[in-house]
Amino acid sequence: MKPEVGSQKSEISPQTSDLKPQIQYDDFAKLDLRVGTILSVEKVEKADKLLKLEVDLGFEKRIIVSGIALHFKPEDLIGKQVVIVANLAPRKLKGVESNGMILSAEDENGKLYLINPEEIINPGAGIS
Repeated sequence: MKPEVGSQKSEISPQTSDLKPQIQYDDFAKLDLRVGTILSVEKVEKADKLLKLEVDLGFEKRIIVSGIALHFKPEDLIGKQVVIVANLAPRKLKGVESNGMILSAEDENGKLYLINPEEIINPGAGIS
């Protein structure tokens, strides 16, 4: 018999046991989460897992390098909206500077799902 949607298991699930340490609200408030629209995508040279995405945040366009190449085809991502961490310090990955992080969720089978708004909204909209 299949469990009902929303039913809870009595044992601790792997997701619960992997919780990170508790933080204060002020720690969370430091994150600048924004909606961005993906304008272009290309594979990063010499990297099987990395994609270089140009993301429109409304007030600027920026490059974000993300390790999602094994899960998404570049052409399928163009035009999609995603939630990004906009104030993450820049970091070079395979020689390409990444200016943010795209948020995704991973299911128990390792499949990734991009976090995005239910409906199209203006790029740069803040997440609260």
